[in-house]
Amino acid sequence: MTSGPAPAPAPGAAPDSGGGDGGGVVLASARGRWVLGCAVLASGMALLDGTVVNVALPTLGRDLDASISALQWVVNAYMLTLSALLLLGGALGDRVGRRRTLVIGVVWFAAASALCGLAQDAGTLIAARALQGVGGALLTPGSLALVRASYRPEDQARAVGAWSGLGGVAGAVGPFLGGWLIDGPGWRWIFLINVPLAALVLFAARHVPESRDEAASRRPFDVTGACLAALFLAGVSFSLIGASGDTSAGGVVPPGVLGLLAGGVFVLVEHRKRNPMLPLELFRSRLFTAANVMTLCLYAAIGGILFMLPVQLQTTLGYEALEAGTATLPITVLMLLLSASAGDLARRLGPRLPLVAGPLVAAAGVLLMLRVRPGAAYVTDVLPAVVVLGLGMSVFVAPLTATVLASVDASRAGLASGVNNTAARIAQLLVVAGLPLAVGLSGTAYADPDALNTAFGKAAVGCAALFVLAAAAAALFVRPSPPAWHGARGNEPRCKTCCDLQAPPLEPGGRPAE
Repeated sequence: MTSGPAPAPAPGAAPDSGGGDGGGVVLASARGRWVLGCAVLASGMALLDGTVVNVALPTLGRDLDASISALQWVVNAYMLTLSALLLLGGALGDRVGRRRTLVIGVVWFAAASALCGLAQDAGTLIAARALQGVGGALLTPGSLALVRASYRPEDQARAVGAWSGLGGVAGAVGPFLGGWLIDGPGWRWIFLINVPLAALVLFAARHVPESRDEAASRRPFDVTGACLAALFLAGVSFSLIGASGDTSAGGVVPPGVLGLLAGGVFVLVEHRKRNPMLPLELFRSRLFTAANVMTLCLYAAIGGILFMLPVQLQTTLGYEALEAGTATLPITVLMLLLSASAGDLARRLGPRLPLVAGPLVAAAGVLLMLRVRPGAAYVTDVLPAVVVLGLGMSVFVAPLTATVLASVDASRAGLASGVNNTAARIAQLLVVAGLPLAVGLSGTAYADPDALNTAFGKAAVGCAALFVLAAAAAALFVRPSPPAWHGARGNEPRCKTCCDLQAPPLEPGGRPAE
């Protein structure tokens, strides 16, 4: 049961042609199913890509004769453009139309995926991955925005739940499908498969109503902020990745300095702009700031260990790609099963307990990965580690996002969710850039089982330390009692689901789930 008034239909939402009363599409109607299918397939494309690329890294390295620096850029080129443009992607949908933006993103993502699949060298693949990230910045916020804007108010909670659950199925299928493609037709098909998926999305999009926020057209784009953010991330990433390779100091220091300067200018510009991409006043809330610091630590730890583990399994333990991909499946399954319960527990007891206990459990899981070394068995060594890690993540992911949303006024919940999602992706971008340098992995050492095993042990300890740091931040800055929600009773922002290991679930505000 739900209490309180239902939210008003999204501004500019198209009238219902699925059997409703003019207030939106009915979920149970034929059109409602088309809208849901379109959104799930669109988000599933980006989710599938994120779950399989790390598994493909050893194969990519052998096939393209790539160094660890090149493999870092295969991951980070995508994360760089995605992180820098994620907030602008959501704003573009509000302005020009959510359906139109989604369609543009799908076409862009598919074209870039085709270029990835056809790449003959590491440089071409990296450039194509950067283009793919631009499409991902339109898809990631666009699919959920489409769901929230299209359905009538009484169906929105169920529609978001269905979107999250079906997206979780895509996350669970990803390791099987990705591993099978890598071991079978070849790594190129982890990208080329996006082309037929995109065709299905475009077909379904014909049945999706258009919606937009008419007030958004009066707000200018913060192009300057987006460019400065991209320059900051690119400069720091280039410096960290270059330092772990063969780049000289003269090629490492200037990009790092330029990136840091761009970051400083970004803060000044955002402080002075009337309509900034990142309103800095959000960080006046101590809880919002602390939750985002925790997000940086938690998702850096997640990104770091999930970057290293598939390589360790394949290079050191001799796993096939399919075996390495499915080895982490328990994490996805546990998050699907337990995230809703963890969200409810945090609402009753307050967020401090799950935000302290969850990271500590995850840290224990990562430390158990020290047993993942030559001669390790999956059932006795790998499985316990990923299960404990999955349990810890299941405990903290939903309460973390709910805490972020509760720390700001309900009218800014969407922006707060976008900032938090971007922070998670930036954390993973930076950890992939800096972790090999920190653990002494350079050149083609990732293909040497002994060198990789030593580096993996150091990485596990470092990622566990990040989890512990996040738990300490929660103990110090998060209140033990349930937070007082901003806004009307019954309209408080909630987060009960998670289907993406790369970032927090994007669930800004809305009607509480039944």
